[in-house]
This record gives sequence, structure tokens and C-alpha cells, in this order.
Amino acid sequence: MRIGVLALQGAFREHIQALARLGVEGREVRTVKDLADVQALILPGGESTTIGMLMEEYGLIDAIRESELPLFGTCAGMIVLARDILGSSQPRLGLMDMAVDRNHYGRQRESFETEIEVTGLPDGVRGVFIRAPVVTRTGPGVEILARHQGEVVLCQEGRCLAAAFHPELTADTRLHRMFLDRFVTKAPSHHR
Repeated sequence: MRIGVLALQGAFREHIQALARLGVEGREVRTVKDLADVQALILPGGESTTIGMLMEEYGLIDAIRESELPLFGTCAGMIVLARDILGSSQPRLGLMDMAVDRNHYGRQRESFETEIEVTGLPDGVRGVFIRAPVVTRTGPGVEILARHQGEVVLCQEGRCLAAAFHPELTADTRLHRMFLDRFVTKAPSHHR
């Protein structure tokens, strides 16, 4: 199994390291050609406007939309997956019927960590929130998997899983495993 990680900007190396801890090969994706070699794609945290503009410049937006690859977006990746971004017309994939508020939790200095209860996982996961978005609206096809103080921070729709936080910045690989189990391998096992 080979999982792509969009490597235009942001925390792509940390996702590749998380995949390696699961014994899965992570491959950096920068071009349309790179998409042909992977079974799924992770969209990392970073600066969503920059990521969207670079995806558009390299022809990746249409290629990813048409690829039917399973997608896992974290932080900025969640923003890029959203159909609507409050106050922004930035380039995006728009594959999830939801609206997001960028930097909902404030600036870098307001970053925080907290336990998040996730549907389908026996114990909470550590949520690392850095200038994190929040989902303000979900369509009928969006399944909410976790909330923080009542607000949606983890959800899925179709082939997409989106987290407002950074699971790649912890040693816990269960969300990466959940993504692989649900969308790629269909073989359940939840390792910490």
C-alpha cells in the first residue's frame, strides 16, 4: 500500500512519519503524475490559501477531484476539502458538503491540545489545534465523528475524512489507521 501526502507546503513530513509507524509507505505528491502511484491522499495542515493556490497552479485540483482517491484532510486540508469557506474565495477541492471557519480558534499563540472523543475509537485522541478551523455547517451526507465544545472537528463524507486538528503531531496513529481501514484497506484494526 502506498499513500500519497500532498507535499506543496505544510506538515507533510509528519504525516509520512505517522504512516511509517503503521508500516505503510508514504509518498510525497507534488504533481498530477504523482497521483497515479498512490491508493489514497492525505492533505496536510499548513496555510490553506497557499496550498489551494499551488494545487490550482499545478493542475492538482481537477486531477484530485477526478481521481476518486480516498482523501484525509487535517487542519488546512479540512479547509481545502470544504465546499464553503467563510469569508474566502480561495481555491479548494470543495468535495465535502460543509462550511468551515478558518482560524476559528485564533492565532498561533491561542494553539492548544485537548482530548477528543471520536466515534468508533475506544479512547480519546489528543487533538492538537494550531490556528484551527471549525465546521460551521454540514450537509445531510456528512457524518460527524467528533466535536470539541459542541463544534464539529472531525467528520467524513463519501471518500473524504476531515479533521480540524493535527493527528500527525502526536504519537497516536489511530486516526491514520481509521482512514486506512475505512477508505483504503477495509481491514479493521486499531493500534495506538
